[in-house]
Amino acid sequence: MTTKLDVRHGDVPREMSRASLNALSGHGDPGKFGRMFPMLDPLVVGDDALFELAQAMVDATPGDPSGNNPGIPAGFTYLGQFVDHDITLDLTPLEQAEADPLATQNFRTPGLDLDALYGPGPSLAPYLYQRNPATGKINAKLLVGTTAESEGRSPPDGTKIPRIENDLPRTRFGRASIGDERNDENLLVAQTHLAFLKFHNKVVEHLQTTKPGLEGGALFDEARRITTWHYQWIVLFDFVERLTEKGLIAKIKRDGRRFYRFKTRPYIPAEFSAAAYRLGHSMIREAYSHNRLFGFGPGTFAPANLGLLFAFTGKSGSIVGDMLGHPVLGPQLGPMLPIGPMKELPSNWAIDWRRWYEFNIAGVPLNLSRKLDPKLVPTLSLLPGETDRSAVLAFRNLRRGVILGLPSGQDVAKTMSIAPLSEQDLSKGADGAIAKAHGMHKKTPLWYYILKEAEVVHNGTRLGPVGSTIVAEVFLGLVHGDQKSFMWKTANWKPELPGAVAGEFTMVDLLNFVGDLNPVG
Repeated sequence: MTTKLDVRHGDVPREMSRASLNALSGHGDPGKFGRMFPMLDPLVVGDDALFELAQAMVDATPGDPSGNNPGIPAGFTYLGQFVDHDITLDLTPLEQAEADPLATQNFRTPGLDLDALYGPGPSLAPYLYQRNPATGKINAKLLVGTTAESEGRSPPDGTKIPRIENDLPRTRFGRASIGDERNDENLLVAQTHLAFLKFHNKVVEHLQTTKPGLEGGALFDEARRITTWHYQWIVLFDFVERLTEKGLIAKIKRDGRRFYRFKTRPYIPAEFSAAAYRLGHSMIREAYSHNRLFGFGPGTFAPANLGLLFAFTGKSGSIVGDMLGHPVLGPQLGPMLPIGPMKELPSNWAIDWRRWYEFNIAGVPLNLSRKLDPKLVPTLSLLPGETDRSAVLAFRNLRRGVILGLPSGQDVAKTMSIAPLSEQDLSKGADGAIAKAHGMHKKTPLWYYILKEAEVVHNGTRLGPVGSTIVAEVFLGLVHGDQKSFMWKTANWKPELPGAVAGEFTMVDLLNFVGDLNPVG
């Protein structure tokens, strides 16, 4: 069925129904989170022990280059967050999850279908899409927002950077008008979302040139297909392959999934969402070289630290649009954020993608992610708005695993016929000493186990066998189980857009296709 772009009053329901969601997503009912290993006993650990372990997981040397991961540029940290928001949305209060762990509802379609980008589509969410200025009708492109004119360099230069199309589209009050507001919670995931908005729009322009007969809903549908399939390819072969053990994706494609199984449609396993895929928290840096203005060294204002990256957003930060100057803003926002309220994102905070992915340009520094290990940067133990143990992200993760009834890492490994880490390996380091003191070197929380496994087996450069298997099988299953995916529609599809290597497509290829790598120069 071709998507209808010209929507008139009364043509569509006023709110999403399950039937419309099913029709648009390619999936059935999104369903509940489930279990890969429902037969295994839950691990029970008290909060005090978990908190001690969480405190020992704080990285004492977050700026030490030896903690960098040479194989995973930092852009993948936030691509991973973007992907997470595409496949999961759990609105279940933790207290309810504690009462019934299997009742947690996934409000996002469990598939790499970019529903966080497209929403329910132009018919049900026309506010996400551009309109023809002559006719006022919806067209095939997604909305993109603009930034505010800002100073380029510090005095005496004082060069102005003009308004540019380099922000999410926003309401007059600064909130992002996108399919999933969580993609405005920090500037890096926001700019990643923006890159995919621009990618879709470039695909539309590409089709208008290469297939001029396509118009209206048919043009949108084909652009969405191409955008989504290339995104799925990137996730599997440029992202997951970097995270997991070499050759594992190809092996699972050849031999099949052993542990992530479903009858009719995919689900999100708790072992994945609450443990294995929380690997991204260990990849976060304290600060980044964002562009020529915000980085390290002379001629820059300051490094792009996590406080600033959260501040330059509408959901978590200081972008408040027309609310600027309202007397209630100062007391509420001021103590929590390093800067005060602002009307729009300043142009000098547009990202320089050459610093985030492997463009290998001389003189341009590349941000690397931190290693996959049980070390989180100190800022993640000081989460804003929290004054108790909940301010420590590692404690939140560990406690969530216990509340959801996750099994120990050792039990999962044995079920997979993988030799578990030794008690000696699990006792190494300051974090391991605390784990041992509480007996967690014998029965280990799954999230911590997976990070420790990566550290022991691959020096933090990749996940170990347990973590790799969970992550690779789930992502392959999510794509294979989507009846609109490239795996379902065609067995031998290869990326059709131009890339550095024929038949391949990476994040670097996507960003090159979009252009506009460095808007601030």
